[in-house]
Amino acid sequence: MENATTLVPDFLPQHLGIIMDGNGRWAKKRGLPRPAGHKEGAANFKRITRYCSSIGIKYLTVYAFSTENWSRPAAEVSALMVLFRQYLEESLRDFLNDDIKVRFIGDTSVFPTNLQRLIAQTWEVSKNRTGMVLNIAMNYGGRAEITHAVRAVAHKIQQGELAPEQITEEMIADNLYTAGQPDPDLIIRPSGENRISNFLLWQSAYTEYVVMDILWPDFTPENLNWALAEFARRNRRFGGI
Repeated sequence: MENATTLVPDFLPQHLGIIMDGNGRWAKKRGLPRPAGHKEGAANFKRITRYCSSIGIKYLTVYAFSTENWSRPAAEVSALMVLFRQYLEESLRDFLNDDIKVRFIGDTSVFPTNLQRLIAQTWEVSKNRTGMVLNIAMNYGGRAEITHAVRAVAHKIQQGELAPEQITEEMIADNLYTAGQPDPDLIIRPSGENRISNFLLWQSAYTEYVVMDILWPDFTPENLNWALAEFARRNRRFGGI
């Protein structure tokens, strides 16, 4: 890992989001099948996660599989399911050694049973860890998350526990997958694509974005350090002056 002492902890984001984009293009550039790019991207996910933990990031949310990704070719989706299971099994020990708490955000009930079982096991064995919180967004979509939260609040109204005029932003936030966590300070998107792709829509109202023209499998700790330095230079006004 890179030397973390060059970073100033006071200027680090408390919550960092990463849209892990560009695996398919990475493979295509090398004449490889798309699953090869996903495999290399998964290996880099492990490297970058451990690096974030080592430099003092408190919360890391990574976009692994969106609700829209089901529209990809069936063979690619199937390969991704196998890859998720493989890398969760391989990475869990390292994450636990680094005291990382692993959470999953999104509707994981639609995944294959063996993957659901591993997701539950991963949460169970890591839930009492006190280090960095790693949110892995799987079958996640920002609109679906907000809809889920609104339904939870609507149910309370239906049960007579709440009046519509009593609904607050805090109530919505308390029913999001990230309830109890700070909003992301910074979201990084490798691949050079200037869009948010339905990622943490509610939570990113005042999030800083850094888009980098490098594909995710090639994204290094040095690239991350550059993005963190760029974040530290910004004046966050949160709608004020």
